[in-house]
Amino acid sequence: MTISCDICVIGSGAVGKAGALALAQAGLKVVLVAPALPAHDAAPPDNWDLRVYALNHVARNLLTSLKVWDAMDENRIAAADAMAVHGDDTVRSGQLSFDAYSARVGALAWIVEDSNLNRALDSALRFSTGVKLVQGSAVQMRCDASRVSVTLDSGQVVDCALLVGADGAHSWVRTQADIGLDYRSYGQSAVVANFSCEHPHHGVASQWFLGADGIVALLPLPGERVSLVWSAPEPFAGVLLRESPEQLCERLQQLPGQTLGRFAMLAPSLPRAFPLRLIRSQSLVADRVALIGDAAHVVHPLAGQGMNLGFADIDALLAALDRREQATDCGDLRTLARYARSRKEEVLLMQVATDGLYRLFSSEFEPIRAMRNLGMAALDKLPFLKRRLMAHAFGRPLYSSTGEKS
Repeated sequence: MTISCDICVIGSGAVGKAGALALAQAGLKVVLVAPALPAHDAAPPDNWDLRVYALNHVARNLLTSLKVWDAMDENRIAAADAMAVHGDDTVRSGQLSFDAYSARVGALAWIVEDSNLNRALDSALRFSTGVKLVQGSAVQMRCDASRVSVTLDSGQVVDCALLVGADGAHSWVRTQADIGLDYRSYGQSAVVANFSCEHPHHGVASQWFLGADGIVALLPLPGERVSLVWSAPEPFAGVLLRESPEQLCERLQQLPGQTLGRFAMLAPSLPRAFPLRLIRSQSLVADRVALIGDAAHVVHPLAGQGMNLGFADIDALLAALDRREQATDCGDLRTLARYARSRKEEVLLMQVATDGLYRLFSSEFEPIRAMRNLGMAALDKLPFLKRRLMAHAFGRPLYSSTGEKS
């Protein structure tokens, strides 16, 4: 059986689902191909997802336009009103702070659990008349001058004008389109867990650069709770995973300048680890193919921007499709080239910035260590430059899904 559509999206993650919904809202006939979607049952009140996202204004605006943001459980979303960054030398006062008031926004970001986001997206997909969900895995792709056909393991064929790969870092679509990539492992893993804390966090996201011990981030959750992301060298990450909850809590309590008091690990009381790597797709597009999300780029999580880059990809693809000539279909190469150009600068800037910070703060060479801490202290006294950095890191919408510039 062959299913015809304007756009076929392959991917079962949040970016793929949001992309399918946004493209359908733009009036296009969309098929979303994904394995059987996992159930995202409401979490027990005392359980918190180990995977959370710091969503910026671009992401929130897109999800709001899709009627997804208000469908999430607001009681499980925390606003990050400020950010405190600590260097690894308290003597030189290597500290840097950002806050929503200085950025002239209501919040810098919102901390959202993976299941909360995906539950709302799944609900929106069930009610969307413009998206047909087809369960299965793609096994073959054929492309000619006017169409792309994707054969699934069930034997079904999806025929479309544009294939969107939202299928993650190991993208099948990227491989089939013969798009090369630059790959480098950081030799680190992100150890994640959630904690209650003795004192309120006041909406402050805190980060510590600890040199050889990696990078620690504590993100605010509702109430007196925080989510830990510890980007640790792999041997040390193994140590953190083997330690008892009490030992890990003790490590957090010893962080310099932390004001949250004592910690207790929240259920589930077993941390998890995710390998960290840098992936650069050599192109975001090919003939009748566009990549979004981790299929297009993977960055170090120290800035918390991976998911935000994916949502910004969707926004930019919508903009390119909206501006195409009336007679052209959505797989037109000029349209896809416009999408790729619009994403090049932001993605490259984020990759260079996160990779550069990782390299800078991984060095134990004392002159570099002194320079980076003094540099943080100097930057903290330059409000104009800090506002420019915040505009990039926390999202400045260039295009809204209604087609308006902002």
